Amino acid sequence: MKSFRLKSFFVVLFLSIGLVSCSNDDDEKTPATTAKAALATEIKGPATGKVNDELSYEVTYVVDNSCGEFDKISEVTIGAVKGLQVIAKYPTEGVCTQQVPEPKKTVYKFKSTTKGTFEIKFKKSETEFLTQKVVIE
Repeated sequence: MKSFRLKSFFVVLFLSIGLVSCSNDDDEKTPATTAKAALATEIKGPATGKVNDELSYEVTYVVDNSCGEFDKISEVTIGAVKGLQVIAKYPTEGVCTQQVPEPKKTVYKFKSTTKGTFEIKFKKSETEFLTQKVVIE
């Protein structure tokens, strides 16, 4: 009987320690961010490709400050012309210590299922696009 009580005590002690020592990761928040369009300065990539081949284009863009980071690529329309734009995210909390931003780069993937000449357009200002032509054979 004494052995049973001792074992029960250790089981209860073990479970208590386990419950107390668990960390609660659910309470941690992801930092709040705000998104803003970043302007492209250069597009580098192949001028030709084949049907159903994925082509990679390196897009250089400028953020407002050095805390800006790539978020996504989205569609945009300037007048009646459709194109793409880089969206950068910025933390809303804290102070950005390095105020001089370095140009950043991301990769855009393009794949066509048909032959033809295509234009990849990225927003470079509020009124115009930077264009890269690609011929798919």
